[in-house]
Amino acid sequence: MAITIARAHLGARHVIAAAAVVGAATLFAGWLTALQPALPSLLPGYSSWGLRYSDPSWYAYWILGDITEATLAKSFLGGLLMIAGAALAHVARRRGRRWQGFAMACGTGELWPWVLAAAGMGLLASNLLWGWTLHDWQPTFAPVVSLPPALVIIYGPGWRVAVTGAILGVLLVTPLALILVNLVCRPLGVSPVAGSTLAMSLGGLAAFWLCRRLPWLPPPRVTRASHPDGPPARYGPFWVVRRMLADFTEAHFYGNEWAGAFLLLGCVLHFLLNPVAPAYGSGLLPQLLLAQLLTAACGVLLWSRRWASHGWYPTFVPIVSVAPATVLAFGGTVPSIVAGAVIGAAVAPPLAAALARRLPDDVQPMVAYTATMAVCTAALIPLLDLIPGFPS
Repeated sequence: MAITIARAHLGARHVIAAAAVVGAATLFAGWLTALQPALPSLLPGYSSWGLRYSDPSWYAYWILGDITEATLAKSFLGGLLMIAGAALAHVARRRGRRWQGFAMACGTGELWPWVLAAAGMGLLASNLLWGWTLHDWQPTFAPVVSLPPALVIIYGPGWRVAVTGAILGVLLVTPLALILVNLVCRPLGVSPVAGSTLAMSLGGLAAFWLCRRLPWLPPPRVTRASHPDGPPARYGPFWVVRRMLADFTEAHFYGNEWAGAFLLLGCVLHFLLNPVAPAYGSGLLPQLLLAQLLTAACGVLLWSRRWASHGWYPTFVPIVSVAPATVLAFGGTVPSIVAGAVIGAAVAPPLAAALARRLPDDVQPMVAYTATMAVCTAALIPLLDLIPGFPS
C-alpha cells in the first residue's frame, strides 16, 4: 500500500476541505437519487450479467466489473476507467510530471505494471476455472485485490512472480472464498464481504508460507520501510482530498488519486446509463459512494497524526468493507451511511495496523488488512441490526 510522508497537524482547513467534499457528494448523491426514475437503460442491467464463455460481452461486463468488486460497485466502466487513471498516473510519473499523484504499488511506482499483470492473470484464471459456480453472484474477483499483486510487492517484478501469484490466487484464495461465502456466510446471514476478505487473509497466509519453499522465486524485497522517491508531500487541505480519493484504490495496490477519481467517474457514468447496472443492481450506488467518501474523510481526519508519524496508515480498510457492506445490508438509509462510516473509520484502521505490525517481513500486510475487514464487517452489521433504526 502506498507510503506518503505527511507533515503538519490537523487544522480547521483540513476539516473544511474534507467537509466540502462530503457536502458536495451528499448533494450529488441526492441529485442522482432524484434523477434515478428518469434515467435510461442504455446498458444491460445487473440481472442480465453472467458467465457466458461464448459471449464476448461477458468480458466487458463481468470481468471488468470484478475489478471494482473490492469497492462493492461492480461496475465495468468503473474498472475500465480506474485502470485508465492509473495508467495516466504511471506515465506521468515516468515523465516526471508534478501532477502524477501518489506513487502506486506501495510507493514503489515502477511495480504498478506488474501489479496490474498479476492481478489481471489471477482474475482471468479465477473466472475461467471457477466460473461454473456462478448462478447469481460468486467471489470470482478475490485474486484481484489479494495474493497476486501482494506477491509482486514482496518478491518484485518478473513473470515468474506474477504467474506464481496468479496461480496461487486461483488455487487458494478463490476456492476458499467460495466455501466461506456459500457454506458459512449465506447460511448464517453474514455479509459475503466477511467471507471474501477472510479468504484473502487465510489464502494469503498459506501462500506466503509456501512461497518460502518455491525455488524459482527471488529473495523477498524489503518494502515496509520504503518511501516514494521525490520530495515529501505537504500535509495541507489539498492533501486530505487527494488522500480520500487515493484510498478508494489502495485495496488494488494502486493508492493513487487519479485512479480513485477515474474509478468514481466510471461508476457514476455507469449509473447514469442504467441505474440498476452497477452495485449489483441495487440502485444504491449514490448512497454507496457517499458512505465511502464519508468514511474516507473520517479516517483521514481521525488518524491524521498516525499519517504524520508513520508516513502511511490503513485508513482505506473500512472504505472497501464496513461502509459499503453496511449500506447494502440496510438499504442505504442515513443511519446506516453515518454509522458504517464513523464506526468503521474509528475501529478498522488501528486494528489493521496492529495486526500488520505482527506479521513477518515476508508476509505482505494485505493479510492483516483483509483479516480486519472480515472481523469488522462480521461484527458491526449484526450489532447495528439490534439497534432501532437499522432494520435488516
